Amino acid sequence: MSNFALVLNQARQKDQCLVLPGAYDALSARIIESQGFEAVYLTGAGFANSGLGVPDIGLVTVSELRDHVARVADVVSIPLVVDADTGFGNAINMRRTIRMLERAGASAIQIEDQVFPKKCGHFSGKDVISLSEMIQKIHAAVDARDSTELQIIARTDSRAVFSLDVALERAAAFKEAGADIIFVEAPESIEEMRIIGKSSDLPLVANMVEGGKTPLRTVEELSALGFSIALFANAALRSAQKAVTETMSELKKTGSTNGVLHALSGWEDRQNAVGKSYFDELESKYSTEESL
Repeated sequence: MSNFALVLNQARQKDQCLVLPGAYDALSARIIESQGFEAVYLTGAGFANSGLGVPDIGLVTVSELRDHVARVADVVSIPLVVDADTGFGNAINMRRTIRMLERAGASAIQIEDQVFPKKCGHFSGKDVISLSEMIQKIHAAVDARDSTELQIIARTDSRAVFSLDVALERAAAFKEAGADIIFVEAPESIEEMRIIGKSSDLPLVANMVEGGKTPLRTVEELSALGFSIALFANAALRSAQKAVTETMSELKKTGSTNGVLHALSGWEDRQNAVGKSYFDELESKYSTEESL
């Protein structure tokens, strides 16, 4: 398991906001690492959309997520931050979830205070559990980890359900319960973001959802507002979705991909993205000259 806490602390010491792109599968995680990012976020919405073909409404199971984490962790060397939604139940379920995901390769795990089944943080109609229940779930998460290097990111969705003041009160309680990183989801103005950025000495997450409820800002602007992590959870998935749609549309219309070759990865680029040369070396290492 790579050390997300170390990577984050190094960025904070430089007064920099850590850019955290979201991967939806092992290939997108490989691409993110190849572009020089220092950590990768395994998006729950992205896995629901790409892995199951369903909306982000709490349909993923913990065993499905555990297997997904293990596959991605096997092919990247940078820290893997995992979206564990509500922890798949109560505090006891949370304990099991943390143990499963840590052992699968998570370097940080995000949990949230929505009721189960949850919804995307930028959907309407959300609801949250009581503060006391969420505190117990954070306690369970902290107690369950094998290593204190595993970071617990505690997210509150109470801004949309109640108010920003309630969200900040919950965030402060999450810190006292032992969370390492605070995530106030879906602020709706720059002023709200500014207030959140001044609310805690713990690292704070800003979630940049294109088309969502929170104003989009650059990484530099987020840093100036007081955030330590700039999360771009589904930019990769949405760019892939658009590219596939355009390519398939061209194929359907023309019977050829000639008109979109510029938008396709090159043959060698594709092989390099999945480390083919490494497997070529392994094949050579373990091959024999004998033939049957």
